[in-house]
Amino acid sequence: MPATTAETLSLVSRTVSVAPLVLLSAADHFGRSGKGLRKRVVGVLLGQNDGKNVRVSNSFAVPFEEDEKDPSVWFLDHNYVEGMNDMFKKVNAREKLIGWYHSGPKLRASDLEINELFKRYTPNPLLVIIDVQPKEVGVPTDAYFAVEEIKDDGTTTTKTFMHTPSIIEAEEAEEIGVEHLLRDIRDVAVGTLSTRITSQLQSLQGLHLRLRDIGAYLQKVIDKELPVNHAILGNLQDVFNLLPNLSNPTALTPSEVTEGPSGEGAPGSTSNSDLARSMSVKTNDQLMSIYLSSLVRAITAFHDLIENKIQNRQQQEEKDAQKEEEGKDKNSKKTDGVNGVNGEAEEGRGEEKSEKGKGKGKGKEGDKKR
Repeated sequence: MPATTAETLSLVSRTVSVAPLVLLSAADHFGRSGKGLRKRVVGVLLGQNDGKNVRVSNSFAVPFEEDEKDPSVWFLDHNYVEGMNDMFKKVNAREKLIGWYHSGPKLRASDLEINELFKRYTPNPLLVIIDVQPKEVGVPTDAYFAVEEIKDDGTTTTKTFMHTPSIIEAEEAEEIGVEHLLRDIRDVAVGTLSTRITSQLQSLQGLHLRLRDIGAYLQKVIDKELPVNHAILGNLQDVFNLLPNLSNPTALTPSEVTEGPSGEGAPGSTSNSDLARSMSVKTNDQLMSIYLSSLVRAITAFHDLIENKIQNRQQQEEKDAQKEEEGKDKNSKKTDGVNGVNGEAEEGRGEEKSEKGKGKGKGKEGDKKR
């Protein structure tokens, strides 16, 4: 067993998420170089590794050759790796070299030596085996970290790979691009019905595999071959809580409630199985939650509409008040100007009258002197 050290636990507990772009790139690499020759291909993984989560967001292919008969004979161009890594740093400095991949489908004897080569660029390189020709429905990736293995007999430690869970996770823009790509490569001759049936069959096969793994794990826990993990049991309990309640045979469907005891669907009737009743009850519960959420959304939208109308009315009233104030100011300015003109005219008339009076007085005095 590998050493249960803090470093080993930190490596195993990391969450590895692989972008679909990496899968497409690896499949294209295998299709161009190794298809039909049964030779695996090797490439470099780029992304972020913060110590807790590992995000593989990009990759590039690497020239690689190996001898099928002698696993110790292999060639990997590390100068090419360094040159490509420098160019990718110039394009996106956030994407760093975090590991390598190969097309597998399983681990090989030379993987530890290749992993040691990649330690020049990162302390704990991640190895992702990408199954480019999957035979079963599921996640086509297996992630590994190299750890020290301590033997019970006290001999020297050796390196070994420890498996780490991996998921396929895409960002929104990347998901849209993958959907368009799959839409373009889809066979036009295949009908829509056959495509839907094929996808549903694949989904059921994947569900069957997951249920089989869960059953095998629980059986091992019962047989005390594996310790009890409360986190896993909690997740399983959450899954079971989402399932319909199959242990309630007296559950009634809406048709049984509306038709009453005289109808075919009367309470206690055995026309519907317990599974159908439970599924109907679960569906009604989900529809009720959808109906309530729709009501809440409609009320919220109506409230926003009222608030918008109130704000528009207040803004209109403020604009009208400003216009009235501006009109009053203009009227007051006009009246002030008219009053000023009238005052100046009256002053001019007074001056003319005074000058005429003076002229008349002087004329009378001249007459008297004569």
